[in-house]
Amino acid sequence: MVRLEAWAVEGIAEIVGGTDLGALLCGLDLNEGDVVLVTSKIVSKSEGRVRAGDREEAIRHETVRVVAQRGATMIVENHLGMVVAAAGVDASNVTPGHVVLLPTDPDASALALRERVHEQTGQNVAVVITDTAGRAWRLGQTDLAVGAAGIDPLDDHAGRTDSYGNALVVTAPAVADELASLAELVTGKLGGRPVTVVRGLGHRVLPSGDHGPGAPALIRRRDEDMFALGAREAVIAAVRGRDGDCFGTPAQPEEMLRALDSCGLPGSVEGISVRVQLPGGDVRDEVAAVERVRLVAHAHRWRPFSDITSPDERGDHVTISPTAP
Repeated sequence: MVRLEAWAVEGIAEIVGGTDLGALLCGLDLNEGDVVLVTSKIVSKSEGRVRAGDREEAIRHETVRVVAQRGATMIVENHLGMVVAAAGVDASNVTPGHVVLLPTDPDASALALRERVHEQTGQNVAVVITDTAGRAWRLGQTDLAVGAAGIDPLDDHAGRTDSYGNALVVTAPAVADELASLAELVTGKLGGRPVTVVRGLGHRVLPSGDHGPGAPALIRRRDEDMFALGAREAVIAAVRGRDGDCFGTPAQPEEMLRALDSCGLPGSVEGISVRVQLPGGDVRDEVAAVERVRLVAHAHRWRPFSDITSPDERGDHVTISPTAP
């Protein structure tokens, strides 16, 4: 039986630039195999990641790619590769007129804290740095891991079987995120308790010196992300013929045919390509049909390699093929 204990550390003073978080953790009553969870807010404050000025400007500075935007709300990919609201820039629990940015390298911060605890106390613990984020399909926010050392953040069950003998293929509990959510339950948002200790998961804590792959192991690759762009942004990306990696790997021919058929562009598979019969009519109709083919193809990571562009070049098809990786 696995029994967990989780508690928030009381009495932590205000964290400012230069605060020694390592000394703070070393002063805790830690046991071998504990998991220590620290909010990114105090890590950022201690590392001088507090900025005076406009929040919108800070978001723009931290943004690598806009995923979706509706009015003032922006979902973006930040410099850490995370897709989050407002690039992770936070204006709460900080002096008015200032914002807090995420740590520059949360994994390195977690690793340094872990090694400091081991060096000074002899205890082998794991350290997870947490932050709050929303979820695409559900209301509300939960905490997740932005940095980790000493624990495998993802427990991949691929190759195992369940109690019925069924092979597991995609099951992979996000252990570090689950721990971050547990920590948020005991710390609360307004309690001023930014450090949590979880006891009872020593079997998940890696040996000293083995820090694991870090929190980036939880980030889905862009070409595997079925929601790499917002709905409006995906339309714009298709129209301008860019951001192809946001549409994932090339669709199978059958899927491509179904998409073309749904747009009134029936086609037929010939080898590894799709041949699309254009509707009759004047050249304007044919060019419009070619453009529809191009848009549908781009969204499925396919490309047309012969187009009808003038009456003198009229034909009855446009040939498309999967885009080379």
